[in-house]
Amino acid sequence: MSDVRVPILMYHAVATDPNEATRALSVTPEAFAEQMAVLADRGLTPVTTAELAACWRSGRALPERPVLITFDDGYEGVHRHALPALAKHGFPATLFVSTGWLRGPYDTGGGLDTMLDWDQVRELAAEGVEIGGHSHSHPQLDQVSDATLRFELIHCKEIVSDQLGTVPASFAYPYGYSSRRVRQAVRETGYAQALAVGNGLARRAQGPYVLRRVTVRRSTGIEDFERVVEGRAIARTFAGDRALTKGYAVVRRVRQARRLVSRSAG
Repeated sequence: MSDVRVPILMYHAVATDPNEATRALSVTPEAFAEQMAVLADRGLTPVTTAELAACWRSGRALPERPVLITFDDGYEGVHRHALPALAKHGFPATLFVSTGWLRGPYDTGGGLDTMLDWDQVRELAAEGVEIGGHSHSHPQLDQVSDATLRFELIHCKEIVSDQLGTVPASFAYPYGYSSRRVRQAVRETGYAQALAVGNGLARRAQGPYVLRRVTVRRSTGIEDFERVVEGRAIARTFAGDRALTKGYAVVRRVRQARRLVSRSAG
Protein backbone atom coordinates (compact mmCIF):
# COMPACT_ATOMS: atom_id res chain seq x y z
CA MET A 1 0.00 0.00 0.00
CA SER A 2 2.88 2.37 0.73
CA ASP A 3 3.85 2.30 -2.97
CA VAL A 4 0.42 3.40 -4.21
CA ARG A 5 0.74 6.52 -6.36
CA VAL A 6 -2.37 8.67 -6.43
CA PRO A 7 -3.19 11.39 -8.98
CA ILE A 8 -4.43 14.50 -7.15
CA LEU A 9 -5.97 16.77 -9.78
CA MET A 10 -5.65 20.52 -9.20
CA TYR A 11 -8.31 22.72 -10.79
CA HIS A 12 -8.98 26.43 -10.43
CA ALA A 13 -11.76 28.17 -12.38
CA VAL A 14 -14.35 26.22 -14.36
CA ALA A 15 -15.71 28.80 -16.79
CA THR A 16 -16.79 29.33 -20.38
CA ASP A 17 -15.38 32.84 -20.58
CA PRO A 18 -12.88 33.45 -17.76
CA ASN A 19 -10.98 36.70 -17.48
CA GLU A 20 -7.31 36.97 -18.43
CA ALA A 21 -6.12 36.53 -14.84
CA THR A 22 -7.64 33.06 -14.58
CA ARG A 23 -7.81 31.87 -18.20
CA ALA A 24 -4.62 29.76 -18.34
CA LEU A 25 -5.51 27.79 -15.21
CA SER A 26 -9.20 27.46 -16.06
CA VAL A 27 -11.06 24.66 -17.83
CA THR A 28 -14.29 24.88 -19.78
CA PRO A 29 -17.42 23.27 -18.33
CA GLU A 30 -17.45 20.88 -21.30
CA ALA A 31 -13.83 19.83 -20.72
CA PHE A 32 -14.47 19.28 -17.02
CA ALA A 33 -17.54 17.14 -17.74
CA GLU A 34 -15.55 15.08 -20.25
CA GLN A 35 -12.72 14.61 -17.75
CA MET A 36 -15.12 13.40 -15.06
CA ALA A 37 -16.57 10.93 -17.58
CA VAL A 38 -13.03 9.61 -18.20
CA LEU A 39 -12.60 8.97 -14.47
CA ALA A 40 -15.91 7.12 -14.35
CA ASP A 41 -15.27 5.11 -17.53
CA ARG A 42 -11.83 4.01 -16.35
CA GLY A 43 -13.07 2.92 -12.95
CA LEU A 44 -11.20 5.43 -10.82
CA THR A 45 -12.55 6.12 -7.35
CA PRO A 46 -12.51 9.76 -6.22
CA VAL A 47 -11.88 10.39 -2.50
CA THR A 48 -11.48 13.56 -0.48
CA THR A 49 -8.15 14.88 0.77
CA ALA A 50 -9.08 14.01 4.35
CA GLU A 51 -9.98 10.45 3.35
CA LEU A 52 -6.70 9.89 1.52
CA ALA A 53 -4.60 11.23 4.38
CA ALA A 54 -6.58 9.28 6.98
CA CYS A 55 -6.00 6.02 5.11
CA TRP A 56 -2.29 6.67 4.78
CA ARG A 57 -2.02 7.75 8.41
CA SER A 58 -3.86 4.72 9.80
CA GLY A 59 -2.66 2.10 7.35
CA ARG A 60 -6.24 1.49 6.23
CA ALA A 61 -6.56 0.33 2.61
CA LEU A 62 -7.52 2.87 -0.03
CA PRO A 63 -10.34 2.11 -2.46
CA GLU A 64 -9.48 0.65 -5.85
CA ARG A 65 -7.75 3.15 -8.17
CA PRO A 66 -8.09 6.28 -6.00
CA VAL A 67 -7.99 9.80 -7.42
CA LEU A 68 -8.57 13.24 -5.85
CA ILE A 69 -10.42 16.13 -7.48
CA THR A 70 -9.39 19.44 -5.91
CA PHE A 71 -10.19 23.10 -6.60
CA ASP A 72 -8.22 26.12 -5.38
CA ASP A 73 -9.29 29.68 -4.50
CA GLY A 74 -13.10 29.43 -4.68
CA TYR A 75 -14.37 30.44 -8.12
CA GLU A 76 -18.11 30.60 -8.71
CA GLY A 77 -17.94 28.12 -11.57
CA VAL A 78 -17.12 25.33 -9.12
CA HIS A 79 -20.73 25.59 -7.94
CA ARG A 80 -22.33 26.51 -11.27
CA HIS A 81 -20.50 24.08 -13.57
CA ALA A 82 -18.37 21.57 -11.65
CA LEU A 83 -20.93 20.52 -9.04
CA PRO A 84 -23.47 19.14 -11.56
CA ALA A 85 -20.74 17.07 -13.25
CA LEU A 86 -19.53 15.75 -9.90
CA ALA A 87 -23.09 14.96 -8.81
CA LYS A 88 -23.80 13.09 -12.06
CA HIS A 89 -21.15 10.53 -11.11
CA GLY A 90 -21.53 10.73 -7.34
CA PHE A 91 -17.97 12.05 -7.01
CA PRO A 92 -16.66 13.76 -3.88
CA ALA A 93 -14.06 16.52 -4.18
CA THR A 94 -12.13 19.03 -2.09
CA LEU A 95 -12.41 22.81 -2.41
CA PHE A 96 -9.67 24.94 -0.85
CA VAL A 97 -11.01 28.45 -0.17
CA SER A 98 -9.16 31.71 0.23
CA THR A 99 -11.60 33.20 2.72
CA GLY A 100 -10.76 36.83 1.92
CA TRP A 101 -11.58 36.27 -1.75
CA LEU A 102 -15.10 34.89 -1.29
CA ARG A 103 -18.11 37.17 -1.62
CA GLY A 104 -19.55 38.12 1.75
CA PRO A 105 -18.57 39.72 5.05
CA TYR A 106 -14.86 38.88 4.86
CA ASP A 107 -14.29 39.88 1.22
CA THR A 108 -11.03 41.84 0.83
CA GLY A 109 -11.64 42.45 -2.88
CA GLY A 110 -8.68 40.32 -3.93
CA GLY A 111 -10.59 37.66 -5.89
CA LEU A 112 -9.33 37.27 -9.44
CA ASP A 113 -12.72 36.58 -11.04
CA THR A 114 -16.32 35.95 -9.94
CA MET A 115 -15.99 34.11 -6.64
CA LEU A 116 -18.29 31.86 -4.62
CA ASP A 117 -20.39 33.25 -1.81
CA TRP A 118 -20.81 31.44 1.50
CA ASP A 119 -24.28 30.06 0.68
CA GLN A 120 -22.74 28.35 -2.35
CA VAL A 121 -19.87 27.01 -0.26
CA ARG A 122 -22.37 25.54 2.19
CA GLU A 123 -24.28 23.93 -0.70
CA LEU A 124 -21.04 22.40 -1.99
CA ALA A 125 -20.28 21.04 1.48
CA ALA A 126 -23.78 19.57 1.70
CA GLU A 127 -23.20 17.76 -1.61
CA GLY A 128 -20.07 15.99 -0.37
CA VAL A 129 -17.34 18.51 -1.19
CA GLU A 130 -14.74 18.76 1.57
CA ILE A 131 -13.96 22.43 2.32
CA GLY A 132 -10.32 23.09 3.14
CA GLY A 133 -8.25 26.18 3.85
CA HIS A 134 -6.19 28.13 1.31
CA SER A 135 -5.17 31.10 3.52
CA HIS A 136 -7.13 34.33 3.92
CA SER A 137 -5.66 36.68 1.30
CA HIS A 138 -3.66 34.18 -0.83
CA PRO A 139 -0.11 35.45 -0.20
CA GLN A 140 3.13 33.58 -0.87
CA LEU A 141 3.30 32.13 2.63
CA ASP A 142 7.01 31.40 2.55
CA GLN A 143 7.70 35.09 1.93
CA VAL A 144 5.69 36.64 4.80
CA SER A 145 6.55 37.30 8.44
CA ASP A 146 5.76 34.84 11.22
CA ALA A 147 2.93 37.07 12.46
CA THR A 148 1.37 37.36 9.01
CA LEU A 149 1.75 33.63 8.43
CA ARG A 150 -0.08 32.83 11.66
CA PHE A 151 -2.84 35.32 10.85
CA GLU A 152 -3.37 33.91 7.35
CA LEU A 153 -3.68 30.36 8.64
CA ILE A 154 -5.70 30.98 11.79
CA HIS A 155 -8.09 33.58 10.33
CA CYS A 156 -8.88 31.28 7.39
CA LYS A 157 -9.54 28.35 9.71
CA GLU A 158 -11.75 30.41 12.05
CA ILE A 159 -13.86 31.83 9.21
CA VAL A 160 -14.46 28.42 7.61
CA SER A 161 -15.34 26.96 11.01
CA ASP A 162 -17.75 29.82 11.76
CA GLN A 163 -19.46 29.69 8.36
CA LEU A 164 -19.76 25.91 8.03
CA GLY A 165 -19.85 24.72 11.62
CA THR A 166 -17.02 22.27 10.95
CA VAL A 167 -13.28 22.74 11.36
CA PRO A 168 -11.30 22.38 8.11
CA ALA A 169 -8.86 19.47 8.26
CA SER A 170 -7.00 20.02 4.98
CA PHE A 171 -4.96 22.90 3.57
CA ALA A 172 -3.46 23.80 0.20
CA TYR A 173 -0.52 26.19 -0.07
CA PRO A 174 -1.22 29.30 -2.18
CA TYR A 175 0.89 29.09 -5.36
CA GLY A 176 1.92 25.61 -4.20
CA TYR A 177 4.93 26.96 -2.30
CA SER A 178 5.86 26.08 1.26
CA SER A 179 8.93 25.84 3.47
CA ARG A 180 9.75 24.00 6.67
CA ARG A 181 8.57 27.07 8.63
CA VAL A 182 5.27 27.21 6.72
CA ARG A 183 4.63 23.48 7.07
CA GLN A 184 5.30 23.65 10.80
CA ALA A 185 2.86 26.55 11.15
CA VAL A 186 0.19 24.70 9.16
CA ARG A 187 0.61 21.69 11.44
CA GLU A 188 0.51 23.85 14.60
CA THR A 189 -2.67 25.56 13.36
CA GLY A 190 -4.37 22.17 13.45
CA TYR A 191 -4.54 21.19 9.80
CA ALA A 192 -4.01 17.43 9.53
CA GLN A 193 -2.69 17.45 5.96
CA ALA A 194 -1.67 19.88 3.23
CA LEU A 195 -1.24 19.80 -0.54
CA ALA A 196 1.52 21.33 -2.63
CA VAL A 197 1.77 21.21 -6.45
CA GLY A 198 4.96 19.54 -7.69
CA ASN A 199 3.20 18.09 -10.76
CA GLY A 200 3.79 14.51 -9.70
CA LEU A 201 1.71 11.71 -8.24
CA ALA A 202 1.09 11.68 -4.49
CA ARG A 203 2.72 8.97 -2.37
CA ARG A 204 2.50 8.14 1.29
CA ALA A 205 6.27 8.62 1.65
CA GLN A 206 5.94 12.33 0.80
CA GLY A 207 4.41 12.91 4.22
CA PRO A 208 1.02 14.46 4.97
CA TYR A 209 2.14 18.09 4.53
CA VAL A 210 3.72 18.01 1.06
CA LEU A 211 1.42 15.79 -1.00
CA ARG A 212 1.91 16.50 -4.69
CA ARG A 213 -0.75 17.45 -7.21
CA VAL A 214 -0.95 17.63 -10.99
CA THR A 215 -2.21 20.76 -12.73
CA VAL A 216 -5.23 20.62 -15.03
CA ARG A 217 -5.44 23.72 -17.19
CA ARG A 218 -7.14 25.07 -20.31
CA SER A 219 -4.45 23.59 -22.55
CA THR A 220 -4.77 20.08 -21.08
CA GLY A 221 -6.05 17.89 -23.89
CA ILE A 222 -8.08 14.78 -23.18
CA GLU A 223 -5.17 12.51 -24.18
CA ASP A 224 -2.88 14.31 -21.71
CA PHE A 225 -5.57 14.03 -19.05
CA GLU A 226 -5.96 10.29 -19.65
CA ARG A 227 -2.19 9.77 -19.37
CA VAL A 228 -2.02 11.73 -16.11
CA VAL A 229 -4.83 9.84 -14.37
CA GLU A 230 -3.28 6.57 -15.53
CA GLY A 231 0.05 7.73 -14.07
CA ARG A 232 1.82 7.60 -17.44
CA ALA A 233 4.37 10.07 -18.84
CA ILE A 234 4.03 12.44 -15.88
CA ALA A 235 7.61 13.71 -16.14
CA ARG A 236 7.29 14.41 -19.86
CA THR A 237 3.88 16.05 -19.54
CA PHE A 238 5.06 18.49 -16.87
CA ALA A 239 8.73 18.91 -17.89
CA GLY A 240 8.27 22.63 -18.60
CA ASP A 241 6.48 23.23 -15.31
CA ARG A 242 9.21 21.49 -13.33
CA ALA A 243 11.99 23.51 -14.96
CA LEU A 244 10.19 26.75 -14.17
CA THR A 245 9.49 25.63 -10.60
CA LYS A 246 13.14 24.78 -9.94
CA GLY A 247 14.32 28.11 -11.34
CA TYR A 248 11.79 30.09 -9.37
CA ALA A 249 12.66 28.20 -6.18
CA VAL A 250 16.21 29.57 -6.41
CA VAL A 251 14.87 33.10 -6.90
CA ARG A 252 12.60 32.73 -3.88
CA ARG A 253 15.43 31.50 -1.65
CA VAL A 254 17.56 34.50 -2.64
CA ARG A 255 14.67 36.89 -1.94
CA GLN A 256 14.06 35.32 1.45
CA ALA A 257 17.76 35.53 2.38
CA ARG A 258 17.84 39.21 1.42
CA ARG A 259 14.78 39.90 3.54
CA LEU A 260 16.34 38.22 6.55
CA VAL A 261 19.56 40.22 6.12
CA SER A 262 17.55 43.43 5.75
CA ARG A 263 15.57 42.73 8.95
CA SER A 264 18.67 41.94 10.97
CA ALA A 265 20.42 45.07 9.68
CA GLY A 266 17.44 47.18 10.62
